Amino acid sequence: MLKTLPRPLLAILTLFWIYVTLSNVLYIRSLSEGIDPAGEYRFFAAWPARVLQHAFLYPVLVTCIWNSLRLGWEPFRRRAPLQVLLGLAFASLATPFLAMAEHVTSPQAEATTAYMTKSWLEFVQETHLSLWVSGTINFLLTYGFALALITGVMLYRRYTASELRLVALERAWSDARLSALRAQLSPHTLFNLLHTIRGQVQWDPPAAQAMIVQLGDLLRRLLAAGQRDFSLLRDELQFARLYLELQGKRFSERLLLDLPDADAAPPVWVPSLILQPLVENAVAHGVSGHEGPVRIVLKVSAVDETLHMQVLNTVAADRLRDGNGIGLKNVAERLSVHFGERASLTAGENDRGEWSAEIRMPLLHEGPRAQTSASVASAPVP
Repeated sequence: MLKTLPRPLLAILTLFWIYVTLSNVLYIRSLSEGIDPAGEYRFFAAWPARVLQHAFLYPVLVTCIWNSLRLGWEPFRRRAPLQVLLGLAFASLATPFLAMAEHVTSPQAEATTAYMTKSWLEFVQETHLSLWVSGTINFLLTYGFALALITGVMLYRRYTASELRLVALERAWSDARLSALRAQLSPHTLFNLLHTIRGQVQWDPPAAQAMIVQLGDLLRRLLAAGQRDFSLLRDELQFARLYLELQGKRFSERLLLDLPDADAAPPVWVPSLILQPLVENAVAHGVSGHEGPVRIVLKVSAVDETLHMQVLNTVAADRLRDGNGIGLKNVAERLSVHFGERASLTAGENDRGEWSAEIRMPLLHEGPRAQTSASVASAPVP
């Protein structure tokens, strides 16, 4: 029967019962010394009998606790009386087991306690009833504490298991969500670049061929970045430069690029393709609505463990837009999934009449595996 309880619960119950045994033995001994300091009389059972009594009760305790857990408390009106009966069944054996223990430990000794040689029925007769009732009440309370302890541990284990399942579900949800967001980027980028090359094929075939070679390199980078959550900032800057240079060939002298040196970028990690929607927006909305030159500036800086990435572009005065585009929503959602409130995206017109999109996020010095786990743990629950 001892094997019916899970080992952790059995270990906890065993430790609890050892504590109960020691506390009862010490309490009775101190009480005996207080009543009879000289030890001339024997009002209470000796400590070996007390220890043996608790040893006899231990398998009964485990059996009752196991049956109580199997029985449960629902529906309460039907289960509560049965639970009380289990406790009474255990507690009612305490006094008879003590008499049995005294007989085992001192079989030749003269009976000096009032119940040492009494049979089961004699415990409920006349003056012995009070001894049996007091022992039953005492061990009924002990049983209640044991049941409450085991039930609490079981509830905590279930809570912990549910929390682990919730974290696993959140991680799976976040991974699926990020994969979907990355999937939105790849076709959008590819279609824009194919449209750019198509515009060059008829009137400048050599330029179109060179752009196809660059497009192949861009697609290789795009596919590699789409398979991971994080990339080095250096790789993201190189990807952005390659894309903007391809667009610069299409728009000839209209695009003026001011890009940072990727090799000089700090060795930190950023979400893969996080800059791509911003530079696409800078090109698409910068050249729309007018024929003048468009200046695109990409800035990167790190201040107080915060990484700042900003994309600026000039726009026609009557073509300013709001910050609710698909690309911007994509970036904001990915930042939210990875960092929660620790990251932000700000987009809008600045005081120079330029469109500005700025990302603020924590500096990530570690590799993608550690950061992926940290980002999932910090992701908000929807």
